[in-house]
Amino acid sequence: MVNLFINTLIKMFFLLTPFFVMSMVLSMTRTLSAQARRTIVIRTILAILVIAFILFYFGNIIFKLLGITLQSFQIGAGALLFLSAVSLVQTHQPPAASEAEDISVVPLAIPLTIGPGTIGTLLVMGTEISGTAKIVASSALFCAIMLVGFILLGASQLEKILGSKGISVLTKLTGLVLSALAAQIVFTGINTFGR
Repeated sequence: MVNLFINTLIKMFFLLTPFFVMSMVLSMTRTLSAQARRTIVIRTILAILVIAFILFYFGNIIFKLLGITLQSFQIGAGALLFLSAVSLVQTHQPPAASEAEDISVVPLAIPLTIGPGTIGTLLVMGTEISGTAKIVASSALFCAIMLVGFILLGASQLEKILGSKGISVLTKLTGLVLSALAAQIVFTGINTFGR
């Protein structure tokens, strides 16, 4: 169970692309006050929590309603996750938000933090894991989201420590880890297809 917790925590932490999201938060809120940025980050964290747990716990129902097999979804989710990984190694410069604009749910929670690849992975994980293991995985998912939240709340301080180049390097490393996760999900779907 400890291994499941650690593995899920690490996997979900990278799936949520914290350093990429942090760079987006810094770029999109650069004209806002510290209080306005903090409010947006807290709303984003709450939105991520709600969305992630809905996807994690109701994946089975979604599969049954759509008539999709787990293996098919694994292959599709892996492909989307790979595309998300590729986008992380490219340069993005989003437009700055205004004080009146709420960017917490869209685009920060969806699709920047929980994009198509992450959605697919959460659905697959929620369907594969059951019983006590699901509670352990849920705890790991919650902890991963909280870690991302702490990173986003301390974005300004981390930017001073790491600098824009440091954040860029961490974002690209996250992209490499995600590409490996994507390959693993696709291979698992192919290996179990038709069994």
